[in-house]
Amino acid sequence: MSDTGSELDKERQNLLVFIWKKRKILMITSGIVMICSIVVSLLLTPVFRSTAVVFPAATSTVSFSEQRNAKAASMDFGEEEQAEQLVQILQSSRIRDKIVEQFDLMNHYNISPSDPNKHFKLVEKYNDHFLFVRTRYGSIQIDVLDREPQRAADMANKIVDLIDTVKNEMVSERTLPAYEINKRKKEQMENDREFVLAKLDSLAELGVVSLEGRTNLFQAYVDSKSAQEKAEIKKTIDVNMKHGSLFDGLEFIRNEKIMKLEEFMVSYEQAESDANTAFNHKFIVERAVVADKKDKPKRMIIVLLATIGSFVFMVFALLINERIKELKKLG
Repeated sequence: MSDTGSELDKERQNLLVFIWKKRKILMITSGIVMICSIVVSLLLTPVFRSTAVVFPAATSTVSFSEQRNAKAASMDFGEEEQAEQLVQILQSSRIRDKIVEQFDLMNHYNISPSDPNKHFKLVEKYNDHFLFVRTRYGSIQIDVLDREPQRAADMANKIVDLIDTVKNEMVSERTLPAYEINKRKKEQMENDREFVLAKLDSLAELGVVSLEGRTNLFQAYVDSKSAQEKAEIKKTIDVNMKHGSLFDGLEFIRNEKIMKLEEFMVSYEQAESDANTAFNHKFIVERAVVADKKDKPKRMIIVLLATIGSFVFMVFALLINERIKELKKLG
């Protein structure tokens, strides 16, 4: 065990001695790399970061049902599921295409319209400059990087505004057809009701009355004193005897249709609300502001990594070179 330790100590000493012997070339090489890395880092374009933070809303609708879920209130914050959905929307082409068009990112990223790989390059650049991350608190952090700090802040805030626009468009694609179906059904039910009411009105004009009214007609016939009055009441009774059953059936149908229409109006009003209301789908925790300090490049880190990396590389290169020379002598 002691032999192994002594061998390791000896190897360390040999390495230090070797580095000391080669100190000049190592210092010159590291110095040259350090100067080059400083120049390169100074030539790199500064990039600024703007950040916005939003919380997803728990619900995207107003419920007309009496059995409404208490957790679906419009003032409630969304949970993990809503946050994941929001991240997917933020990463979608719906938002990306709108940002690309409004801020002319093809030209801004120096991508030629005639480039056969322009879409691939655009998406790659976009993904490098736009980051959407769900935080441990359940919020969504929107980071936008750009060489122009004002543009970075404007794009981040525009994405925040587009959340409602894009999600409402997606919701409308489903709710509008449902609303149109409900609207047609409502109109059909109203037309059926009006048809029955018109039939009842036409029978009423002939003198047909409800079942209770017909009972009163017979009593009125018995109580009538003049022959003329009896004749008029008899005529009304005959009409009611002929059309009374039809009138009763239409009354039953009318009541059924009115009741069904009232019940259906809850579904119709829900569909109408979902289709025609632009909802707010997020809570804005923090809007993006113009950055006053660059995010990249970290020049000191670049210089340190380049210098240390070149030093380590040269040590290994010199060790390998020495080993090769020893093998040649042995050969």
